Parts: sequence; structure tokens; C-alpha cells
Amino acid sequence: MNTYLECLPCFLSQALRAARITTDDELKIRETLDEIGMMIRDIPFESSPPETGRIIYRRIREITGDPDPYLQIKKESTRQALLLYPALKSRVENSDDRLLTAIKIAIAGNIIDYGIYRRIDIIKDVEEALERDFALCDYSIFKKRLNEASEILFLGDNAGECVFDSVLIEELHKPVTYAVRGTPIINDATCEDALHAGIDRVARILSSGTDAPGTVLSTCSEEFMEIYGNSRFIISKGQGNYEALSSEKRPISFLFKAKCSVVAEKIGVNEGDIVLI
Repeated sequence: MNTYLECLPCFLSQALRAARITTDDELKIRETLDEIGMMIRDIPFESSPPETGRIIYRRIREITGDPDPYLQIKKESTRQALLLYPALKSRVENSDDRLLTAIKIAIAGNIIDYGIYRRIDIIKDVEEALERDFALCDYSIFKKRLNEASEILFLGDNAGECVFDSVLIEELHKPVTYAVRGTPIINDATCEDALHAGIDRVARILSSGTDAPGTVLSTCSEEFMEIYGNSRFIISKGQGNYEALSSEKRPISFLFKAKCSVVAEKIGVNEGDIVLI
């Protein structure tokens, strides 16, 4: 997926948010915005938003000197998500279709995105997401791929969201490799974040090697690319992974909430809708 004009103010807003998390120094924040503003001028529209985000957040880290501005936010998101885990499991166990309910729960966790949202009320926002109907739902394809696969590559997204993913992984009943970012970027999950969420109980955790807010294949490790290339079923969580991989001709099922008008229009849904495509 390419970058659009509507993406540019979003990048600047993300830079401001990350800078304010890192420092109260208004001059340092202004310096960050000036630098990112200059970079935005030269963004190639042929690049995907995660490719652009990778460059922008690398510069933010250099200016602020903070390698993981969202560290405490990630820890708190995981703590809150773990408190919800028993209720999420109960919802699956009391449902008519355990797998479909677990898929919706995993997508509900996709609201934990501080690249898009300034404030998140996890309990309220998750409940709202769970009450939504799917705008697009290729469930039959998902089940067919699941039945035919001997193992699954699961592309994680945000910290905290990993807990919701674990509910789905437990309903897959297949060996799962859970891939996360190679280095901290926004509140995306790293290996450490996945461990805090307990993913190691249900899957093998793997760093994809990328430092982008999405699975940008050209930046991933050889180990990840070998597994990706051999996978017969890939579950991709989150809008960033969709933006990075939507043009791939691979057996990928994308699970996410459409969080911006550009992505929503591209797939033919309304902003805020949940999809399995």
C-alpha cells in the first residue's frame, strides 16, 4: 500500500506525540517537529506508510535520545490486558463458535494503538469492538487455510494486543510462530513485550528483525524470511502489517480495525470497522 497525502499530517501528529512522551523540553519538541517536517517533504509516495514510519521514528529516537519512548505505556497496556484475559476466555467458552469469537477478540485488541490514538480506554474500547459486526469477514477462507496448514505464522502488532492474540492462538490447535518487531517502535510489540504477555505459553516467539511499524519484508531477518516464504497460512494482525503486506501474493488472512479513512476507503469499509480479509 502506498503513502497518501492524508498520511502526511498523521506522521507529524505521531512525531509530536512521541516527542511529548519523551521530554517536556519545548525546544527539543520543536526541533523534532522541524526535522520531521523537513523529512515529510521528501517522502516518496511509492513507499508504504510503515516504510516511511520506520525512517521517521528512527530520527525521533536520534533527536530525543530515547530508544523506547512508549516503554511504560506498553507495560501498562499489557498489565490491563492480562486482567481482561479471564473474561475473554469465558466469552470464548460460552460462545456458539469458539474460533470466530476468538478472532473477534484478537481484532478487538487491535485498538491498543498509540500510533493512531492519543488516549485508549482498554475496557471500554474493547467492549465496543466486541459488539461490532464484521464489515468484511472471509471466515470460510480462514477456516480452510487453518485446516490445511500444519503450522501457522502469526504476525503480531501492538504490546497489550498480544494478550488478545493468545486467546485466538489457543483456539487454532496448531503450532504457531509469533513474529514481533526487531526493535522498539511506537507501542509495537517486541520479543520482551510478547514474553510479558505470556505468548511463550502458546507459541514460539520470533523477532522479524524489522524496525518498522509493520512487516516491511526488505528489512526483515533471513530467519524470518525463510519461515515466511515456507508458510502455508499467515495470520497478520493490525493495520500496519496490512499496509506493508497488502500487495503480497501469499496465503495471508488480515485481522484488523480500519483506523483511518485511507485504509477504510481502500478496502471498502467505514473508518472504525473490523475486518477479516
